[in-house]
Amino acid sequence: MLDRHGGGPPERCHMGIGSRRASTGAATAALLLCFATAGTAAAEEVPADDTAASADEATDINERPGWEDDAPEESIPEPGLRRCDGPSTWYSITSKKAYHIPSSWNGTRYKDGPGGTMTVAVTKSGTIAFEIGGSIEWSSNAIIAKAKAQVSTKITGTVGVTTGHTYTREISRNKYGNLQYGSWGYKVTWKKYKASGNGCDGVEIGHGTATLPTKATGWKYWETKS
Repeated sequence: MLDRHGGGPPERCHMGIGSRRASTGAATAALLLCFATAGTAAAEEVPADDTAASADEATDINERPGWEDDAPEESIPEPGLRRCDGPSTWYSITSKKAYHIPSSWNGTRYKDGPGGTMTVAVTKSGTIAFEIGGSIEWSSNAIIAKAKAQVSTKITGTVGVTTGHTYTREISRNKYGNLQYGSWGYKVTWKKYKASGNGCDGVEIGHGTATLPTKATGWKYWETKS
């Protein structure tokens, strides 16, 4: 409704069962390290039902600071190119950028002006989903899981949007107000590595980008001259 009024990867532990039982001292410490790193390696994949957030889990936030279109891209230190335990291939998130992912259906985008007051509401439900692209075949679950670990635990594969969430905003004089509903998510870059067969070394085999929503949804406001 509109109302207007005038205005690192870990090290590999090559240890057989027999050697584990016979190890003492320094060898026991190495065994403990092996157990500790196994949990990190196992985090590459996530269950399919862990990549979706229901509307009940979503948090409404309007005009979130720092989620602008021209927000700078932030590099993320890579944990390294060495992987000795776990899968023979793995992923890493190398950069992130705060990004408001717009909902792509009618009833979630409004414009009014010049000046005055605009009151809006979500009039149609839907789902905001991730988008991933790259130079090779990828695992969306693995990339989402890695982004949850390196960028934000609120990242999800999809987030549901229900009707409602009204919002009122004053428009500056002689300006047009724009309100877009969406998810306060991220644009990230990812790389995929594989074990080189030379000890613990890994080599990059592909890269790409992804747009990932979070459980936070809300209205983004900006003004234009026309």
